[in-house]
Parts: sequence; C-alpha cells; structure tokens
Amino acid sequence: MKKLQRWLAVALLSWTTLASADPGISDNAITLGMSAPFSGPNAAYGEDMRQTIQSYFEQINKAGGINGRKLQLVTLDDGYETERTVANSKALIKDKNAFALLSFYGSSPTTEAMNTVFGPAHVPLIGTISGAGTLREPINNNPNSRYMFHVRASYADETDAIVSQMVSLGLKNIAVFYQNDGFGKAGLEGVTEALKKHKLAPSAVGTVERNSLDVNAAVAAISKANPQAVVMVTLYKPTAAFVRAMKRAGQNPMLMTLSPVGTEQLVQELGAEARGIGISQVVPYPWNDIVPVVRDYQRLSSKPGNYSYYGLEGYLMARTLVEGLRRTGRDLSRDKLITALESMNNVDFGGYRINYSPTSRTGSRFVELTVIGAGGKVLR
Repeated sequence: MKKLQRWLAVALLSWTTLASADPGISDNAITLGMSAPFSGPNAAYGEDMRQTIQSYFEQINKAGGINGRKLQLVTLDDGYETERTVANSKALIKDKNAFALLSFYGSSPTTEAMNTVFGPAHVPLIGTISGAGTLREPINNNPNSRYMFHVRASYADETDAIVSQMVSLGLKNIAVFYQNDGFGKAGLEGVTEALKKHKLAPSAVGTVERNSLDVNAAVAAISKANPQAVVMVTLYKPTAAFVRAMKRAGQNPMLMTLSPVGTEQLVQELGAEARGIGISQVVPYPWNDIVPVVRDYQRLSSKPGNYSYYGLEGYLMARTLVEGLRRTGRDLSRDKLITALESMNNVDFGGYRINYSPTSRTGSRFVELTVIGAGGKVLR
C-alpha cells in the first residue's frame, strides 16, 4: 500500500508539473518556432538560416539534447510580408505550441509581431535579421521589448561605421537609396544621424517599395545630385536593379550597403558588376577558420566552403538560445529562460560576444566593413 501511495504521489506530481508547464515542453522535447521568407524574392535568406539552425539542432540532439530534451524546429513561410509574419507568430504560439521563437526576418514584420503577438503573450524571441530602433526601445518605454533578445548590431551601428569610412575618405556628397519600410526607414535615419555628426545631410534620397524592383524614380532623383557616394538600405534584388540602373545613367559613385542585403546573394545576382560594392557586416567573416565560433559553424556545413553571413548569423542566434536553455536547467519555463538569458553578460562564443542584462537586450555591437573584390570574393 505504501509503495502504491508513493507511486501515486510521484504520478500526481509529474502530472501537475506537466499541466502547469508552458506550452512546447514535454519530458523529452522542446518545440521552437521560426518565421522567415522561404518563398519569393528573399527566400534565399530564410533558407540559409533554416538549414544552419536545423543542422545545429541535429548536432545538439545527437549529443543528448538540452538537459535531456531534444530540440524541435517548426518553420513557417512569411514571404517577408508583415501580415503573414504576424499570422505565423500567432500560429506558432497557439497552434504549434512553440515554447520560444527564433530567427525572425525584417524590421516591420518583427516589430508588429512583437507588439501584437509574442510580446503580449510573453513568449521570448531570440534573434531577428533587423537592427531597427523600433525593436530596441528601452523596456521601461515598451514592456514588449522584454521578450526580444537581439543577437546582431543595430542599423545605427552599421550606418555610423559606413558614414565614418566615407567621410574619412573626404566624401561629402552622400545620397541614400532606401526601401520604403521599417528596414529602409531605420537605415535612412541611421545615415542621417551619422551625417549630422559631421555637419552633413543626405544630398539626395530615393526609395523603392518592399518586394519591388521599380528603381527608376530613385535613380532619377539621386542622379540629379551627382553624388560621390550612395548608401543603399535595400535587399539584394532592388540593390542589384539600382546598381545597374545607375550605371546606365552614367553614374559611378562609391556604393555601400548594410548587412541585410545578403552578400552572397548580391554577388550571385550582380556577377562581375558587384565588384567594388562595400557592405557592413554584423558577424565575423564566415570563411575565416581561425575564429573558433566560425570553425564551429563551418563544421555544420554539408558542403565544405559553402558558407555565408546569413548562415553564420542563424548559427549565432541558435547558439544564443541553446546557451539560455542550458542555463535554465531541467525546470524549464519561459520566465526562467528570460532570466537565464539576462544572465548572459559578456558571454564569448569564441570570437563573438553577447551581452544581456535585466535592462538591456543589445546582444552585440560587432560591425566590420567589407568590399566585394574580383570574382565575387569578399575582402576585409
């Protein structure tokens, strides 16, 4: 009878624990959700991240998982559209029972999802391909920011590095070509603020709509200023269209763009015409096997040498989440994961540091300027 009572007590305790646990947790698995473009003009970005994260999770699971639980990744395609990202966020949390979210894409989609879905639901999101200020509001100003953990530097960090480089070369006539959405507007603001530090302002501004390649009006507006340099805050297809149209217009300014452009995608799209374009990067050089975290990422590739900035960034996001889960321990909950992530102050993954605290979600401020050389090779 006493054995039966003990068995019933253990069973009741286990049932109570499972019943009160956050969704997405079982005795042997943790479900994680990801929304990114897997179709449309920006599908290459999402696929690069997904493949790397899945390979990393497979590596973790083969080694026994995290505190005895295997990692399960559920991915949904948002096509880089705000409405679909918001809908996917709801589906991942309510229908797919995701414990936490990982590696979202884009400024406007993620900002809207943060403020209307995963923030109010108190579900943490680790990593997004965005450096927008709207995602980096102080927690005291926007309580939803508590659930957004950044892994990359901000657009302000990137544009400050770009403008400082241009001004150091004696350039003053600097124009901006930007995407008409949260990403582009945040980049435009970053360039404008960086130029102010040097008592300058954009000499011309041109824009392109999201998922559009109609750059004619932007080229006409910017060409009138005959700029020495143009900062392009766009993704790879409109960037390529702009570069070609500027050359047809007889314009040959210095061209620089931000990390979301996708270095490998831009080289593939432009071919030899990509040579000379500068790109700010927010993660280390993915072909450098001297940096320990880069070596770790390279081991995940099924095709040696087939590395990318997006793949490495996806790995760093997943690595950050895994570190948080490990620190949380077996008694897992969303609140405890948030507390564990907040304890990650100056954590070194081997050449890339992450910084969080109870009041900061900065993650990293790493920025490195690169240029596309002959044959599409990325030079530092």
